[in-house]
This record gives sequence, C-alpha cells and structure tokens, in this order.
Amino acid sequence: MIDLHCHFLPGIDDGPESMEEAVRLAVHAVESGISRSVLTPHVHPGRYENHKLSIMTAFESYAEELEKRGIPLRLGFAAEVRVGPEIIPMIENEEIPFLGKLGDHDILLLEFPHGNVPLGSEKLVTWLLSRNIRPLIAHPERNKDILRNFERIIPFVRMGCLLQVTAGSVSGLFGMHARKAAVKLLEKGWVYALASDAHNLEHRPPEMEQGRIEAEKILGSQASRALVRENPATILGLN
Repeated sequence: MIDLHCHFLPGIDDGPESMEEAVRLAVHAVESGISRSVLTPHVHPGRYENHKLSIMTAFESYAEELEKRGIPLRLGFAAEVRVGPEIIPMIENEEIPFLGKLGDHDILLLEFPHGNVPLGSEKLVTWLLSRNIRPLIAHPERNKDILRNFERIIPFVRMGCLLQVTAGSVSGLFGMHARKAAVKLLEKGWVYALASDAHNLEHRPPEMEQGRIEAEKILGSQASRALVRENPATILGLN
C-alpha cells in the first residue's frame, strides 16, 4: 500500500519528537503492509513554520537513518498545508512541496481547520486551480462543519478537488460520526485515496488495511485497492 499522508519526520510538527520514535513509525508501517510513505508535515504559518527547504532537510536526515538501519520503507515528502491567505505567497515563491501530479495539475494536500471550513476557502481553491494546482483535501470526514452539514463539502467536489479520507475513520478509530461521513463519501464515489495520517504509535499509528477492508464492503475489492495503490501511485508518477 502507498500512504500519501503521514507525519513521521521528528521534531517539526505534532508528529514524533525523537528520531527513535520516528524510526519505530517506519517499522510499524512496513509491518502493516505499507511499502511507500509520503511524509507530509504541517505547513501552518503561525504554528508550524515549515517550508520546502526545512522539510527537505528533515527528510534527508530521516531517509539516511532508515537506510542505515535497513528499514525497507520507500519514502517521499510533501506537506499538509493549512487553508489560509498566508500560503499564497509561499506557493508563489515555490516554498511548498506538492504530492505529485495528475495530468497538468500539481496536487496539493490541503487541510481545513478541525472545527470549520473557513470563509474564503472556495476563493483560495479557485486561485489554486487557476494556477494548475488541484487540492487533495485531507480528512474532510473529520471536519466539524462537514459533520454538521455534509453539503459543505459539495462545492469543493464540484470545483474539482480530490478527497483523501483517513483509513482509521472508515474503520471507526475516530468515532461514529467520522465513520458515518467517511462511508457517505465512499458511497458517493468522491474519495480518491485513503491514507493513515499517522502521528504516533499509541493513538494514530501508520495502518491502512483495516480501513481498506471496510471500504471493500462498500466499493468492492478492486475499487478499495485503488484507494491505497493505483490512485496514490498515479499521483506519484509510479503508474
């Protein structure tokens, strides 16, 4: 499986604090059937002041450590980018790494705040699309605005955004309401990829298979596997 969204890099966001903890996440990912992980630390101006160069530096140190220890997890890096006007100059200055491409669009992992879909989000998406940047919206099924009113996600789907659902949401890790929203998104055929959004081993481990199994009950085997294999591979240019 390919995990497009996880937080393994130590000490740069709310993921692991130490290299040892970060290494244990990689080991667990491999044991859980994940062959490739794209490391996506938060870019959240005012909270996590990450940018392409800082992420790349942390990534290179981590990749070197895994290679030294013989851990067979293939790696890439991008960023989970918080919606807000602050990211516009960062994108213009090429300070944000993208996940990959689909057609002629760069793919940006875009995150709403946990509690709401901010005013102006649709304008930001329009601006991104006008620059051939297509958002892959991270875990919409866990957003409180969308949980209160499912129709809040519809304009973004109609604009052409892709959706990434957390595998743990489908399997019930994030509670009944997130699971119900995840199932509804799957039933409508709006989910492009499942990902772990792993942060730690205790509460948010790098696991995807149970979520895929639950998705299989809704979509069938082939479609559920596409969410964790073919679709992520397409973005990464592996197909």
